[in-house]
Amino acid sequence: MMRHLLWIDSAAGALVGTVVLLASEELSGWYGLPRGLLLVTGAANVLYAAYSGSLAVRAVRPRAGIVALVVANAAWAVVCLALVWAYAGRGGGLGLLHLGAEAAVVGGLAALEWRHRDALRVA
Repeated sequence: MMRHLLWIDSAAGALVGTVVLLASEELSGWYGLPRGLLLVTGAANVLYAAYSGSLAVRAVRPRAGIVALVVANAAWAVVCLALVWAYAGRGGGLGLLHLGAEAAVVGGLAALEWRHRDALRVA
């Protein structure tokens, strides 16, 4: 699995980001979160997917690129948790669950990518 970790990171971000962008109006109602917030989080996911994908396609990946991805994933996990805190009591349960799950997934990816950063340098 570690061999494919960057591909998993990219695919997950692309899938979630695309779904959130395409269904932002409906999700806003279901999630109890502003559509603008969903558009921003969806776009951020697509951008993360593009970056991790750009690393995944390389035969040799720069260490700084892997570290940048780890830092970005960890930061995004913190942002998602901050959004859960900010919308607690105002947002719907599904929206808060989505943000919390996203924090867990990207935080987990950051931890795995950090742990295997040297192995991830080669495809």
